[in-house]
Amino acid sequence: QVQLVESGGGLVQPGGSLRLSCAASGSIVSIYTMGWYRQAPGKQRELVAHITSGGSANYADSSVKGRFTISRDNAKNTVYLQMNSLKPEDTAVYYCFANIRDGVLRGYWGQGTQVTVSS
Repeated sequence: QVQLVESGGGLVQPGGSLRLSCAASGSIVSIYTMGWYRQAPGKQRELVAHITSGGSANYADSSVKGRFTISRDNAKNTVYLQMNSLKPEDTAVYYCFANIRDGVLRGYWGQGTQVTVSS
């Protein structure tokens, strides 16, 4: 059984920073693309960024370019999201995902971590 466990969310003032982590564990053969989605209240879940196993990053949401940085540590099966210059509109539940082969290739989701940006 494969699990994704997230950490690092919380309450931060506008302009502050947070670093989210998501660690995969279990019967993992290979991990391919990893990334982050977010879902704000009353809105659909949207892709924030993803990163390939080779480290190529893509930011799907233009509003986070230059403020958020996605990275991964393949040795630790972990993906990170460094979030700087946070804005109230970044408030959402952040979910990590990963395409993992554990015998078959399938997608996995983390449980979600709340990020609240407020003064």
